[in-house]
Amino acid sequence: NNLGILWSLRDEIKTAQTYLESAEALYNQYMKEDGNPPLDPSEHFMAEEEKITDQERSKRFEKAYTHTLYYLAQVYQHLGMIEKAAQYCHTTLKRQLDYCGYLPVEWALNAATLSQYYLSKQCFMEARHCLAAASVIFSQAGQVPSAEDNEVEQDQQDLRQRKAEIARCWIKYCLNLLQSARKLLEDNIGELDPDRQLELKAQRKKEEDEKEEGRKKAVLFGTSDICDSVLAMEEKVSSVYPLDFQEAREIFLVGQNYVLEAKEFFQVDGYVTDHIEIVQDHSALFKVLAFFEEDYERRCKMHKRRLDMLESIYVDLNPQYYLLISRQLQFELADTYYEMMDLKIAIGNRLEELDSHTIKKINSLAQLAIKYYELFLDSLRNPDKVFPEQLEEDVLRPAMVAKFHIARLYGKLITSDSKKQLENMQTSLEYYTFLVDYCEKYPDAVRAVETELELSKEMVGLLPTRMERLRAKLCPFI
Repeated sequence: NNLGILWSLRDEIKTAQTYLESAEALYNQYMKEDGNPPLDPSEHFMAEEEKITDQERSKRFEKAYTHTLYYLAQVYQHLGMIEKAAQYCHTTLKRQLDYCGYLPVEWALNAATLSQYYLSKQCFMEARHCLAAASVIFSQAGQVPSAEDNEVEQDQQDLRQRKAEIARCWIKYCLNLLQSARKLLEDNIGELDPDRQLELKAQRKKEEDEKEEGRKKAVLFGTSDICDSVLAMEEKVSSVYPLDFQEAREIFLVGQNYVLEAKEFFQVDGYVTDHIEIVQDHSALFKVLAFFEEDYERRCKMHKRRLDMLESIYVDLNPQYYLLISRQLQFELADTYYEMMDLKIAIGNRLEELDSHTIKKINSLAQLAIKYYELFLDSLRNPDKVFPEQLEEDVLRPAMVAKFHIARLYGKLITSDSKKQLENMQTSLEYYTFLVDYCEKYPDAVRAVETELELSKEMVGLLPTRMERLRAKLCPFI
């Protein structure tokens, strides 16, 4: 073990791996061939009557082996063997609990971090188990009392931060579970597919019982009293895909509670980036919940909540220092206004005739979406306000999508003034043409915007004819 640790400290990870794997093999061989707890090295220097008990020997031996697994987990992570690293990390955490060799805060953070690996693999039951165990063990660290001196104050600050970090892992859990369910349920235009919904509900009923039992046994942490607390914690949130609004709302509410908890510590003053990421996650929770909502008016209200929270942080953000976050917010605000406009059009289509209030609302939402897409595109310009000849890889798709959406938005603006309508069509055509021309000039870009490019080519073919017709109607009056 010590040689493994030394070599890993020297960044000789492969050599460290060899020693630590030897240590692991030694343990397994010894347990197979002998199994009795060996002497502890310190006993060689003790008088006979001071010798330790078999129970204590066993405890020390197992602790040494837990260390082997702990360092192997880190070595495998360094070597990019992520799955193996997660497996060893899980075993280490389990053994630390079994042999009571852990610090509650550190253990809880490691378990919460491990949950994020399980999320990436869509193993929601395992992820939830790690998070529930993290929350239960963290509570052993004691409630934060009121501070007396500076040292206690610092300890409290650390505890509050760790608690908020675990809350953020819970937010990611709820968000990932909802987003994965959405992917399963959406049709080719991104709406909820009722047939698929019924099919998945029937399938879930059939599978539920035996599958849950089988997987559960593989991942349990802790002794029986800890297990009961972890189980109680797990029961507060589902680990199966929500298939309707009610189920989705329950997961959303859990996520929202953790948002409030995380924001208590990560406040804008002092933790700008963290605070904004939490708000963005909150907005994403509303976005995915809206997918499950059938009532368009209520859906609009959810998107309105997103706009309120995102605009309030965007207004105070200095793009000079936070360019990347500023761009993310501009794009998300534009997308949200765009989505609301589409919903208002769908509501309007149910009316016999569009009233002036609805028309005004649709136009206003479209113009706000255009405003934020344009702000995003402007942020890509150089100091001389010139738009780049060729876009960087990381902004290529968002920039093209922004251009495509602006083209569509100009086409959606409602006006009774034919002259204005012609102007809007001309602007729309220019944006569609930009997309087509850019992809002709840089064929590598095609992969990033295949669907948008196809529709743009179609519109570049159709719009001039429509504009000619409109001009012909206008001719007598010009």
